[in-house]
Amino acid sequence: MRLSDQFGYDLTLTSPAAAEEWDKTVLAFLAHGKTTPAHLETCLTEEPNFALGHATRGLFCLLLGRKELVETARECLSIARSSAANSSVTERETAVIEALAAWLNGFPSRSADLLDAALSNAPRDALLLKLVHAIRFVLGDATGMRSSIDGVFDAYDPQNPAYGYVLGCRAFSLEETGEYRLAEAAGRLGLEHARDDAWGLHAVAHVHDMTGRTEEGAGWLENHPDGWAHCNNFGYHVWWHLALMYLDQGQADKALMLYDRDIRKDKTDDYRDISNAASLLVRLELEGIDIGSRWDELALISDKRAEDGCNVFADLHYLMALLNGGRRMGADRLIAGLKQRADQETDIGHVSSEAGLPAGLGLEQYRKGNYASAFTLLTSARSNMPRIGGSHAQRDVFERITIDAALRAGLSVEAETLIKDRSRKRGALDRFAEQRLETCQKMRRAEKVMQADSLRATNSY
Repeated sequence: MRLSDQFGYDLTLTSPAAAEEWDKTVLAFLAHGKTTPAHLETCLTEEPNFALGHATRGLFCLLLGRKELVETARECLSIARSSAANSSVTERETAVIEALAAWLNGFPSRSADLLDAALSNAPRDALLLKLVHAIRFVLGDATGMRSSIDGVFDAYDPQNPAYGYVLGCRAFSLEETGEYRLAEAAGRLGLEHARDDAWGLHAVAHVHDMTGRTEEGAGWLENHPDGWAHCNNFGYHVWWHLALMYLDQGQADKALMLYDRDIRKDKTDDYRDISNAASLLVRLELEGIDIGSRWDELALISDKRAEDGCNVFADLHYLMALLNGGRRMGADRLIAGLKQRADQETDIGHVSSEAGLPAGLGLEQYRKGNYASAFTLLTSARSNMPRIGGSHAQRDVFERITIDAALRAGLSVEAETLIKDRSRKRGALDRFAEQRLETCQKMRRAEKVMQADSLRATNSY
């Protein structure tokens, strides 16, 4: 006898207790809850041959972007396949198993496609929806995120237990594709149905950031203090957003306070936590703020992760920490890894070749003070940078470094072009852009003065 999940789809389970824990696992995953692994562990303890549970655990491992968890994911695949061979699993469960295999073979893009196909046949399954959303986020595929949700959104209504979380995912995909008004409305509505939808909460914060409404954005997050208290490490990321809001308002002291008190409170080595910290420190330094010895801790952790090679987004943030923390050998090892992976015919190989390696070399040149070279390398990667994954807000640190490199190299026209293009994509000028545009204008005025005929040398003999 089969049991059904909370969305009405069959599960290859015989234990009602396991099915209950599975439903809790899915809801916790949707809420970015720290209880997700505990619920899944309880489910698999109750029913050790649950193929879907093992395959999902494998995908969770790969989403964490840690080298040591790749082998764990392989073990999950082996158990899932063995369990599936000894039971009559559903097509939906088979799709998750094959999606795990595709990623382990080097093609998370294929994994997302397989899950999307399964979702079209089981549109109310919010686990599939969120897995596709998460994988396409890692791939930097904003259009894919949006089309995935748009294709099944009509299947959801307030009676679906995942309705609020799906609205949050929709809000984020709308924001990443530039539909800021619709994104904000969806995110706010989602929270009315799921108060713990931290993803939707943060999607609205993204809208505030992209549209230059950082004072309102800070208020939005401050007025929802319990909105991410239940979270796993995603909670650090929400604090990071609040720090960005403060920095844009010129309140660097508050940003540093959040860095020490919340963002790096637990000194974790999750790549998403390192990226939060490294990108915030870079932004602070670009504003002329002395951040003390804070790079040291990040550089030490990044040195141990320099050869992970699981995620280009992670690699580039580790590299920033290594370069700014003075760990030259670690930076060399990481760049060598990018060069090696750039020759591979895999998803990460293509991203390394087209974005990761030139951007990494650009960061290295920037740190060495070779700003013209840094600008050339970083701009050569710029159009492909979305492919490293993450959000517009997260990748903006590379935009800022590229603009700063242009200014330091004396390339005022090129810097202004970049600033205006960045602002067009974001939807508004922010404080960073306004200040750099003023710098560009000052540089051009100085250039005109230096080129004035009255200053030219004349023959006096």
